[in-house]
Amino acid sequence: MKKVFLVTTIALFFVTAYAQQYPEMVKVEGGSFKMGDDQDIDSRAIEQPVHTVSLKTFSIAKTETTVLQWKTYCNAYGRKMPKTPEWGWKDDHPIVNLSWDDAVAYCSWLSDKTGNLYRLPTEAEWEFAARGGQQSKGFKFSGGQSIDGIGWIYENSNGSPKQVAQKRANELGLYDMSGNAWEWCHDWYGYYAAEAQVNPQGPTSGNSRVLRGGSYSWGADASRVAYRDRGLPRYPSESYGFRVVISQ
Repeated sequence: MKKVFLVTTIALFFVTAYAQQYPEMVKVEGGSFKMGDDQDIDSRAIEQPVHTVSLKTFSIAKTETTVLQWKTYCNAYGRKMPKTPEWGWKDDHPIVNLSWDDAVAYCSWLSDKTGNLYRLPTEAEWEFAARGGQQSKGFKFSGGQSIDGIGWIYENSNGSPKQVAQKRANELGLYDMSGNAWEWCHDWYGYYAAEAQVNPQGPTSGNSRVLRGGSYSWGADASRVAYRDRGLPRYPSESYGFRVVISQ
């Protein structure tokens, strides 16, 4: 009996360890929602006009891509890790110091390895998932009306990202969509259209790519589900990470 228990325990350990090397995906049923915000708090965000968006079903990673998951990619591809931040690499933390191009390269590798088409989320998909999809309760942040208990931001992070999935999840069971690391999206950054949109892909060209979710180095307002930021696609930052999606 002890031998069977030991074998089972060892097998479970290896299955769990293997799973941690690749993103765990959560299905998001398609639907319609109001994208954007009327608050107009920050001219940089350009969250207006609020408009209706309809999306197909997709799956999104439960957490931001972790250091361990990025290491798995680097080891398989013979690629060097990004520049080490001052707090060092910790396997269960979000990978940062990545450009948009880096994130796309990871998606391509993961697609080749698994046979599933991984990619970055569109900005609309990201916001729909952060709001809780069809289960949304209309929260300001991803999982609550207050950032307390939900996200790692400037006021509580002590200057570095933290282990993923330690704060409260949102309605879909997704973690850290408010705070911890900025997340690259597929879209070029641009103004919203006022008319209703169906599976929008964003502008066809631009200078910057969309970043969403806020981070450990920004305040609470940047972690609102509607807040938008942007970054140059070839330039990494110690606060830039990402999570992946799969089309259904």
